[in-house]
Amino acid sequence: MSPRRARRKESTRPNAFPSTTDRVEEWPDGEWKVRMLSGAGAAKDYRCPGCDQEIKAGQPHLVSWPNWTGGDEERRHWHTACWRKRLDRGPGRSRY
Repeated sequence: MSPRRARRKESTRPNAFPSTTDRVEEWPDGEWKVRMLSGAGAAKDYRCPGCDQEIKAGQPHLVSWPNWTGGDEERRHWHTACWRKRLDRGPGRSRY
């Protein structure tokens, strides 16, 4: 085996698509745990609470829930853009 081929196997590049990693985001409405889902990780349809439209199976999106004990019972699936813009809508305001 050539030395060049051996070096490729020992790559130190980080994985571009890490498996389910949660991160904590701090927003004016509190701390949220957020998990990005690839299209392959989305196995069924969900309804986005931001725009009330379907998130089809296989479509990349994110899941968020409050960062407190028991908050994982309040998980919601969001379009990524809807999650980022959710505070601009204000309480009780929908897209329509």
